[in-house]
Amino acid sequence: MGIPSYKIKKRQKAKDTLSGLINNDENVLIIHYSCESFYNIKDGRTPRVTSIAIRFFESGQTKSFSIHKIAEREGIALDEIESDYDDLEYKMLNEYFEFVKEHKNYNWIHWNMRDMNYGFEAIKNRFSVLDGEPVKIKESKKYDLARIMVSLYGLNYIGHPRLKKLVEKNGITKRDFLTGKREAECFESKEFVKLHQSTLRKVDIFQTIIERWANNSLETNSNIIDIYGLNPQGVFELVKNHWLFYLISTIFFLFLGGLISNFMG
Repeated sequence: MGIPSYKIKKRQKAKDTLSGLINNDENVLIIHYSCESFYNIKDGRTPRVTSIAIRFFESGQTKSFSIHKIAEREGIALDEIESDYDDLEYKMLNEYFEFVKEHKNYNWIHWNMRDMNYGFEAIKNRFSVLDGEPVKIKESKKYDLARIMVSLYGLNYIGHPRLKKLVEKNGITKRDFLTGKREAECFESKEFVKLHQSTLRKVDIFQTIIERWANNSLETNSNIIDIYGLNPQGVFELVKNHWLFYLISTIFFLFLGGLISNFMG
């Protein structure tokens, strides 16, 4: 029934990580991007990137990169964009990696950007395929908010798809929010503006999730046992981290101490 000690240590590490990022928010960026569906690609290539949003945690200002913005600058109509995909994607990613070069020592918060299908490596690979020279962000500078949430609240802290369910659970506005599947459909139908707006919305949502965690107002499906377990170490962490349980336990032990003292006297 109890949570193994390594999970408690993992939770504490996640807590310390988020607290550290918040306390040094002037060097924190939140990133998300949209791409074509990797499930529908038959030739095994990396999915094409369509838009990237990067939010400065401290100021809330957002920098974005997108195929449709490059097309607008080049005077190309969105319904005629397909023949220029490679050139437009190259120019968009070139601008993105120029930004990365200037901010590679920042801390980058993301949601599940972990592999070659979807992640930092996928973006790098797309730029390499297009004959660009990507800039590497150190692994120590990347923080996966999706995994941090699991470490904090347990594997079953919310239903699937987790981001959508967490947004609904907490009453966070879903204006412009699209699921990954819907984003891929928008790519196929050339609804690039919708794609871009969804990408922008998600970096805003990630910051809201972090801020609600920080002020103890983030709601999940986890209960105290899910988070802390029933073993002695879990009970200790619960008492240490929650003032109400600390107060109750203090009163209990003072009362118990009084009873023992009276009995011995």
